[in-house]
Amino acid sequence: MQVEVTFEGDKISSVRMLQQPNHPQTTAAVPKLIQETLQAQSADIDAVSGATITSDGYVTSLQAALDAKG
Repeated sequence: MQVEVTFEGDKISSVRMLQQPNHPQTTAAVPKLIQETLQAQSADIDAVSGATITSDGYVTSLQAALDAKG
């Protein structure tokens, strides 16, 4: 799983999936994860029920993107 994060200043303005598993649970979970990210403005978000592995992969990739920004 790989995400791309776009910022406006220091604020996360969008998150886009670059790579994700083609799985129904992943497809259902990703919009929820992105919405939570935009609300939290961090990688400190809750996992989506039934998609724990997807959620963990998303958060790991999101945190790496945030760390890369500095």
